[in-house]
Amino acid sequence: MGYNICMISDFFYPNVGGVESHIFQLSLCLIELGHSVTIVTHAYGDRKGVRYITKGIKTYYLPFKPVYNQAILPSFILTIPLLRNIFIREQIEIVHAHGAFSVIGNQALFHAIFLNPDLKTVFTDHSLFGFADTSAIITNKVLQIALWNVDSAICVSHTGKENTVLRGKVKPELIYVIPNAVDTRVFYPHLSCDSGGGRIGLVVMSRLVYRKGIDILGKIMVPLCEKYPNVHFHIGGDGPKMVLLEEITEKNNLQDRVFFYGSVKHERVRDILVKGNVFLNMSLTEAFCTAIVEAACCGLHVVSTRVGGVPEVLPPEVMTLAPVDPSLYLKAVESVLDKYLTGDILDREQTSRLASGIYKWKDMAQRTQVVYDNIFRRDADCEGSRKHDYPGNPKRSLYNIGVFFGKIAYIIALWNMLLILICDKLFPKETIDTCPKLLTKKKL
Repeated sequence: MGYNICMISDFFYPNVGGVESHIFQLSLCLIELGHSVTIVTHAYGDRKGVRYITKGIKTYYLPFKPVYNQAILPSFILTIPLLRNIFIREQIEIVHAHGAFSVIGNQALFHAIFLNPDLKTVFTDHSLFGFADTSAIITNKVLQIALWNVDSAICVSHTGKENTVLRGKVKPELIYVIPNAVDTRVFYPHLSCDSGGGRIGLVVMSRLVYRKGIDILGKIMVPLCEKYPNVHFHIGGDGPKMVLLEEITEKNNLQDRVFFYGSVKHERVRDILVKGNVFLNMSLTEAFCTAIVEAACCGLHVVSTRVGGVPEVLPPEVMTLAPVDPSLYLKAVESVLDKYLTGDILDREQTSRLASGIYKWKDMAQRTQVVYDNIFRRDADCEGSRKHDYPGNPKRSLYNIGVFFGKIAYIIALWNMLLILICDKLFPKETIDTCPKLLTKKKL
């Protein structure tokens, strides 16, 4: 019999992004492995209440509105009763939160041990964060509070694992590295497709924001167009840096060589990728970058900045790395274009075959299942369990988070216990109906 798993995050469909796609695809594969998956997120517009999506995945859209970057405001009074009801009703055994910026995910991890000491908790970190600025310090302290008693964590790259160990103060042996994957049924090359008329297509597909290195793109567009008359840019995505790119295009009369597609739905991403020959990723920080895997699966050679976990993602045959410097990145792109013109790089079919065999959702789901199995196999008192650090005294671990934040965490824990006690009196567990599970036959 499989596990009853609750995937919880502020980031889920109908919003589109890497975390949203990860939760959805992982849930589908876990269901095929015989597990039961329930997804919890906040409301998106009129989408509230309970919805059933592909393969009968029950999704709870809680009545909270996002405040900033699709995340809700912390609200212990409102989230504890709702999460308690869901965990009891769905007979949840594992609470799996996604994203360090997910408020509802962090709250669920913190609430879990108070709601039910037998609940297992898993956290997947999809991003890298710094340590120096004020926002990073606060974010890291909040993460430490959320992960104070987590059973295991998952990172999408080895660089991300090191980052999470330092930020979240989690034992390294409790953190697993499981990368993202790509659905190769959606991303595949169009072997008969070319840019047309001898054109060379350079594709950019990302949010047009500072963190994605769009300023670097703005500095290399004109030199590349001047040196290579057949180069054309295909830029998908939207954001505040769109204005910068449009100004550069108009100022240099490049309207016939630079094409903007705006915000692109996920199902249309491949249609734009196959228009190009080379994919450009200029991110200033990145834990994994699923976009470069999608591009490689479509047969494009990738030129990326050497940041975060990107060097771990693809082999050098299909990816060229460059420093975060406009002039050096420009030289790397020129080198790849010269190789393309002389036929010294892999063709579309070879690139796709090499990239598509590396990351598969079935493999990632099986590796995630191993994480779950190890949690249940590991006794609470044995070495390797996070609870081993503070046997029988969880409040001491909260207090040791820091002189200031430790006291805040201590107060929140006491407040949690008081609210749960009130909920137990007003709504006893025995009065909450449990839901039957829709399990599919194991296929993987």
